[in-house]
Amino acid sequence: MTLFDTLFTALRGVTANKLRAALTTLGIVIGVASVIVMLALGNGTRAAVEANFRFLGSNKVQISARQTLDDGELVPAGKILSYEDGLLMPAEVELVDRVEMWVQGMGKVRYGRAVLDMNITGATVDALLALASAARLQPAGWPEGEPLTPDAFLSQGRFFTPSEVLEGANVCVLGSETAQDLFAGDDPIGETIRVDRQHCLVIGVLAEMEMVDPEERQRSKPNELLLMPVSTVVRTLYEEEPSISVTAHVSDESRMAEAKSQIADYLRGRHSIEKNADGEYEDDFVTTTRQDILGAQQESARIFALFLAAMAAVSLVVGGIGIMNVMLVSVTERTQEIGIRLAVGARRQDVVSQFLFESVLLSAGGGVLGIAVGILLIPLVATFNQGNALLDPGSIPLAFGVALLTGILFGLYPAAHASRLHPIEALRYE
Repeated sequence: MTLFDTLFTALRGVTANKLRAALTTLGIVIGVASVIVMLALGNGTRAAVEANFRFLGSNKVQISARQTLDDGELVPAGKILSYEDGLLMPAEVELVDRVEMWVQGMGKVRYGRAVLDMNITGATVDALLALASAARLQPAGWPEGEPLTPDAFLSQGRFFTPSEVLEGANVCVLGSETAQDLFAGDDPIGETIRVDRQHCLVIGVLAEMEMVDPEERQRSKPNELLLMPVSTVVRTLYEEEPSISVTAHVSDESRMAEAKSQIADYLRGRHSIEKNADGEYEDDFVTTTRQDILGAQQESARIFALFLAAMAAVSLVVGGIGIMNVMLVSVTERTQEIGIRLAVGARRQDVVSQFLFESVLLSAGGGVLGIAVGILLIPLVATFNQGNALLDPGSIPLAFGVALLTGILFGLYPAAHASRLHPIEALRYE
């Protein structure tokens, strides 16, 4: 028999009972769809984590106070991470050349009859540089691909200076929407507003901003903003000093592990942390680098991928067993046909090829349907993963190849069994 004849005969055998063939491929469809979805979820999660922590560059260490649950509320596990901790760090830690500090608090903002209750952000002089390097926000209508600069975020006036941060000066920079709400289109530069009970001089207005990711634009309000020096916010909005967030810039990124160790030693000294009975430190702070985050994400993604891979493997094995079962039934039903073929001169390899092709056709059909189902399911499963799912083009040939391999492996035994039938016995079979 020629290859074409074998394929035609196999196709006729598969389509002889369409319902049975469809049910047989169901396990393959589920397994292949699971492979497609698994890889899409893994890619989406990885991309989301990298985007969320893009601000944490390869030379930065994020430092925050460790928190613990107390009666259902998050409270500091020890001493807070204070403004002074961050302020003195560059002078005390060899590998840290500068720090960024952030703190937020709710306050009442007034100008004339306009009153706003809003979240006020305390920052250092590098706040605009941090926004530019994070690449999550951009001025509205910013040309795609054009590099962001700190100056691009300012529409009017200026940002505060290092001396204003050190002195805790009563100055502020307004987001574009905040400026509109307070001043109704008038020029705010040089005007004095009240933040809680403190007067504050408006020295700048930010440009109208938008999220770089279009999908995030409807969920965020980046223009409802009021920036003040971090020291001013600590003094103005809090009766007790709050815990702040610190980002340390390391002078040599090849020595990140050493820098983390130096930062830990510095904070342990300031917070009077000693080793416990087991010879370990119970730190009241957490240091995080981008590698730490990506490493943890990769481990979580690996465990999740193993779970989905196991689910896909089970589906494929079930599908393969279904194919084997149907092929064995088909061999039994067509025993006389096989006997006739062998009696008129068909070689055993022709019989093997015919039934193996039938098995492969079933698995290939299930593979194609599984790919289609998997692609269609990606938007649905993304809603259960915070919208994070990206189709990996390489997953399509991978999934199809797995489906074909399943058909070959589980089709070999029925094909071999058919070829080993004795022609005389097969012809007498009823």
